[in-house]
Amino acid sequence: MLRIRHEVDGGPEGLVAEEAAVPAPRDGELLVRVEAIGVTLPTVRRLWDSREPVTLGGEIAGRVVATGPGVTEFSAGDRVTGLCFTDAYAEFAVLDTAMASRVPDDATAVDAVALVRSGLVARGVHEAARVEPGESVLVTAAASGVGTLALQFARAGGAGRVVAAVGSAAKADFVRSLGADEVVRYQDLDGSGPYDAILDGVGGELLPTAVRALATGGRLVAYSSGGGTVEAYELLLRGASLTGFQIRAVATGRPALYARWREELWQQRAAGVLRPAVHAAIPLAEAARAHAVITGRRNLGKVILVP
Repeated sequence: MLRIRHEVDGGPEGLVAEEAAVPAPRDGELLVRVEAIGVTLPTVRRLWDSREPVTLGGEIAGRVVATGPGVTEFSAGDRVTGLCFTDAYAEFAVLDTAMASRVPDDATAVDAVALVRSGLVARGVHEAARVEPGESVLVTAAASGVGTLALQFARAGGAGRVVAAVGSAAKADFVRSLGADEVVRYQDLDGSGPYDAILDGVGGELLPTAVRALATGGRLVAYSSGGGTVEAYELLLRGASLTGFQIRAVATGRPALYARWREELWQQRAAGVLRPAVHAAIPLAEAARAHAVITGRRNLGKVILVP
């Protein structure tokens, strides 16, 4: 099978294509013939300046071809999606059943990868921000896979003002089409508020600026892998709060809630409430090109690899 792996000195983006043996599923695992793979910013970021090879994990979707010992809830032929922590960039991958969910008959593998993982994060961030009808919401990284769905959750939840923060004005029409009332560039964020809730998928140097844009009593939820430092005084000044969100904590700590959210995502898609956006479906062998799209912040929606 074709597999993409990371080497520190492995050419563009450090990615190398190779032939590899098809893996065997172990206890509680599924062997999936992969049809779509989601490229995420956290995975791309881990490659930057890494001195060791990085495992290429990611969201996958495809059809089960074999099950490991002890698996009873899935069988060969089932269509599934989920987060694969090892060697996701491949024609076949192993998926833990705890991370797997079924894909409806009317959805493609690309639909599943664009909707489920990003949608779970967007839903969780929206819930953590406790957004009330009529409030103002700022979504950073608004053109990303998560950001596009976070905009739609804010709109569907009755937010009175939904603002999309992006790095380039060229993305303005795109994020407006997904529910943004206004668009602001990161360099213009100061003075654009105040916002009752900020959903931050950028972090880093933008985080302090975002905190200054909070309204009195505002809530900022940070879910980016970009880190960032905040002065406690800025939160005290506004009586505001900052919450860190990680979807894996929900998956492992509250599995029933995680499963319910997954089912509701498909229902909201079927009802037209959520519309996952796909930037491009790029051949697996061209994974370096997909990473370059993310690195250059050119994506409008989810970047997906297709074996």
